[in-house]
Parts: sequence; structure tokens; C-alpha cells
Amino acid sequence: MPDVRIPTPLRRLTDGQAVVTVEGQDLREVLANLDAAHPGLGERLLGDDGQLRRFVNVFIRDEDVRFHDGLDTRVSEDDTISIIPAVAGGEGTNARR
Repeated sequence: MPDVRIPTPLRRLTDGQAVVTVEGQDLREVLANLDAAHPGLGERLLGDDGQLRRFVNVFIRDEDVRFHDGLDTRVSEDDTISIIPAVAGGEGTNARR
């Protein structure tokens, strides 16, 4: 079963666990099983259209799934899936130098 790395802001939904193990043949199935085991994660990762939210990046084998098959990207038992929220910046970010 693949391991899923949970970012700090979402760990309250996994009882503080940084890594959880979830079954699934592809990312879509892994995320569905992740949400079933830890309710609330799915709505934070997927939009109403069932696709990854714009500000959520997911990597399998250190590769962004958006450059592969998205939610249909196949996973194997020894894969590590990393969920990484996008970091926002802006004009005011470096205002005080």
C-alpha cells in the first residue's frame, strides 16, 4: 500500500500523523480511501468538480501528477505520495528588506 505524506495544516484530520498508508491502484482511489479513513481530507484536496484543487500539488515518485495522468495516475505498493499545498506570495512579500 502506498504511503501518503500529509502536510502539517491537514494533520489534525489524521490525528497528527505525518504519513498514512492507504490502498489504491490510482491516485483517485487512494484519495477516496484517504477521505474514507480520515473524513474531511477529500473536500480539502478536491473541488466540486472532483478534480484536484488549484492550490494542491500532488507528487508520486517525486513527479507532479498534473504532468502525468492526474487523478488517474497509477500507483504501486512502494510509492510515496506527497500532498503539498501551494505557497502564495505577492507584491508585499519582500516589502521589508
